[in-house]
Amino acid sequence: MTHTSSDCIVFHDAAIRRGGTTIWQHGTFSIPSGSVTAIVGTNGAGKTTMMRAELGLLPLAAGSLTVLGKPAGEMNHRIGYVPQSYTSDVDSNLTAIQSVLLGLTGTRFGIHPVTKAQRAKAMEALDFVGLSDKARLRLSQLSGGLRQRVAIAQALVCDPELLMLDEPLANLDLASQQATVQVLTKLNRELGMTIQVVAHDLNMLLPILTGAVYLLDGHPHYAAMNEVLDSDLLTHLYGTQVQVVTTPQGDMFVTPSPEGGATVSADMHEAHELVGLHDHTHADADGSPDSSTIENLTDSTAGGKQA
Repeated sequence: MTHTSSDCIVFHDAAIRRGGTTIWQHGTFSIPSGSVTAIVGTNGAGKTTMMRAELGLLPLAAGSLTVLGKPAGEMNHRIGYVPQSYTSDVDSNLTAIQSVLLGLTGTRFGIHPVTKAQRAKAMEALDFVGLSDKARLRLSQLSGGLRQRVAIAQALVCDPELLMLDEPLANLDLASQQATVQVLTKLNRELGMTIQVVAHDLNMLLPILTGAVYLLDGHPHYAAMNEVLDSDLLTHLYGTQVQVVTTPQGDMFVTPSPEGGATVSADMHEAHELVGLHDHTHADADGSPDSSTIENLTDSTAGGKQA
């Protein structure tokens, strides 16, 4: 397999074993720089395991894995990582800006004085995710969706080349999911940042995804989204009948087939829930949604999960 310098993550015949069990093996693929990629698969397929391997936190049982041109783990200072457990693990007594500053100071926070430059950098990150006005609020005062954006700001504060997020949309209502995806869109399109997301539900991410790593039958594969959005492949992947729906506006949605019985997952939104969230012409010059889009967001959250 030919790899180029534009590849951000490169797997070559990689395998992961845990407790004597092979989680997945024979992974040979590369993820290009500047891409937005999802890692998808059923629960237990090894999605988070793959991300941990990319961070050098889990050793490979076979093969090789390079991230940003170096063996996994060596370039973590150039990676922003948002774990799935962030909102429950972080000290909720911290203010938003204190939390973001941890991305610069680590465990030294509170021992060494924070410089003006560090504080300015933290405010810049909060401003990027649209939370500069919440800087002095404690995390306990923020909704799950706002805490998720604080987590992204903390990951951004070191100017990473690669942003990795583990289930960033889990347990958020539709409006919060949309706000998070808008931040990711801005990062990719304005800064050219490579983004990788562990995801169960593809629908909210479809407008920005360029490809997906899918874990199927114990082997990881990578493909562009037009190849992944195949009803037969997704039905095999999720173990239940799935169809790919295209709306008259050209939006695509992954949805359980009516005859399929069980839903793909508790988090899989139906197309009718999401159709109002896909932005076509409803954006102001600065990229923010206009009032009609916001009304759609508000209307759609009625059936979504709470933050």
